[in-house]
Amino acid sequence: MTPWERFADLVLQREAALCRVVSGVPPRDFAGMYVDDEDLDTLLKSLPGLDGPDPAAAAPVRDLFAPLVVAARLALAAWATRSDDVLARVCRQAGLTLNDVEALALLTAVELNPQRQRVAAYVQDSVQLPRPTLALLARVLGSSGPPSVAPGSALRVAELVTVEDAGPWAVRMCGVVPRLVWAVLGVDAPDPDLPARTRRVPGKRRARRSTPTGLLLVHGADAESRRRAVGTELAGRPVLVTSVPQSPSEWSAVVREATVGGAAVLLEVTAPPDAVAAARIEAAPHLTFALSSPRELPLEALPERPWREVHVLDGEAGPEDWLARTGTTDSRGARLNREQLRLVAGGDPAAVQANLRRLAGGHLDGLAVRVRAQRGWDDLVLPDAQKSQLRELVARYRRRRTVFGEWGFPAIPSSGVVALFAGPSGTGKTLAAEVVARELGLDLYKVDLSSVVSKYIGETEKNLERIFAAAGAGDVVLFFDEADALFGKRSEVSSAHDRYANIEVAYLLQRLETFDGLVVLATNLQRNIDDAFLRRIGVAVNVLAPDEEQRRRIWQLVFPPGAPVEDLDLDFLARQFKVTGGVIRNAALGAAFSAADEGGPITMERLVLAMQREFVKLGHLSTESEFARYFDVVRSGR
Repeated sequence: MTPWERFADLVLQREAALCRVVSGVPPRDFAGMYVDDEDLDTLLKSLPGLDGPDPAAAAPVRDLFAPLVVAARLALAAWATRSDDVLARVCRQAGLTLNDVEALALLTAVELNPQRQRVAAYVQDSVQLPRPTLALLARVLGSSGPPSVAPGSALRVAELVTVEDAGPWAVRMCGVVPRLVWAVLGVDAPDPDLPARTRRVPGKRRARRSTPTGLLLVHGADAESRRRAVGTELAGRPVLVTSVPQSPSEWSAVVREATVGGAAVLLEVTAPPDAVAAARIEAAPHLTFALSSPRELPLEALPERPWREVHVLDGEAGPEDWLARTGTTDSRGARLNREQLRLVAGGDPAAVQANLRRLAGGHLDGLAVRVRAQRGWDDLVLPDAQKSQLRELVARYRRRRTVFGEWGFPAIPSSGVVALFAGPSGTGKTLAAEVVARELGLDLYKVDLSSVVSKYIGETEKNLERIFAAAGAGDVVLFFDEADALFGKRSEVSSAHDRYANIEVAYLLQRLETFDGLVVLATNLQRNIDDAFLRRIGVAVNVLAPDEEQRRRIWQLVFPPGAPVEDLDLDFLARQFKVTGGVIRNAALGAAFSAADEGGPITMERLVLAMQREFVKLGHLSTESEFARYFDVVRSGR
């Protein structure tokens, strides 16, 4: 038998003996179900205003139990101070006084044993009162009232006991919360009222040192890095990680779970705590709270508790983090913070690469279109000089860690890479971005300007912030086509529209300077790009219209091996039609659809007609000098 059970049994035995002596009647059926004349006489004699029961009758019983109860209390005090029993540890964690410990021992013992509940019913002369009432606790623990279960008491603050909130005060029953009962019985299941996705992080054994009390503020970096900092600051103590509770029951569960588990509480906040959260933190001084936030919290929002602050600077996952999460130090070229690594490595370790793509994809949907990079260097027809510049772009992004990390070059303003692809429409700017993305093993996201740009003030910046945040999380290539629509030159302010347009451009410039990923800007009109953006460009590639040799190469590549081509004069096509690769592709597709519809092969006649229709779209005249011997085909239209 434990000291707390021994103490509870002696107290109940003493109270039962006193009832027998004072009342002079044995236990009876239907006790408390009705009151007869004999009961009334007994009750009247026991009223405090009439001097209560005869002291001479009660004194021998009290004297008999006095030394036994004193010894039990001493044993209970020693147990609560030193024992590793679950209930003893909860008493220490909650900061209970000896009077609180006695109350908790009595309530827990009665809660766990039906025989004790019957004794409690007899002592209280009612089968409807199987748990100790406020009146019984007052009589057992002192006549000045039951401070141990009063509002604001340590037991109530720690959410360990319950008191009925209806009925006459004296007969309101008190009990122990189920979470504590299960813990005493060896079941360590978390409280069911905890906020969703709350998790317990076990402590790590390490050398003993003093742990902070009060409030710990941790900000900066990513959520996982902040959790790690909290674990370090708390010297390996268990931590209950949760969002801010949204209801009184959730708050009670958080306080109760931390008390029973001997854990600190880490609240992950995205905004300053409101008055309710601050008050609940202030009302639980026995617990250590940590507030984890991306940015510093304002002083006026902090709970009134002693606090200290930790700023987390570095959140990038290093080789040791990859090894712990995935079993290998190979980061697959991805630069993730520790929270992102936790997310991508949370499932099947073999699916890390797929999870890397999903990390950004879910946040970019609706704002950018995912382009699965499938084409490589052989599909890109450019002069050697431009291809070399594209390879330089790949090297800049791939070797950032070496240059900025191992070699110590300052990453000013950031380690990100911004590239500009300028040239006429259809010259292969999008294809070049796809080739770069494939070479780096990254997904290409083409920003949808129609979804980003908004007529409402501030909405464009919000959409762009979502894009940059998601791209940074997933390590993808951001591709802004027709970039001059967003990155255009700032103008003189002559209206409110001009002022807000300039604000958007200024915001974009600031965001580019702090972005650590790869951004590709494509434009047909480089002169329209604001000079401030041009200074931020790391690699600029002028994608010019192809020459004759390049056009012939494009004509060769545009027809798949399975296409039914017949006697195509590629030299003629490359020499006569000085067009871009986009026009060539459109003409090839037009001829292919015409051939498929008529059930024949792709012939020169069909290609010439398709090219003539492309000229019409471009507003270009179809001359005999260009079409030469096929001009009659153009005139006849068949």
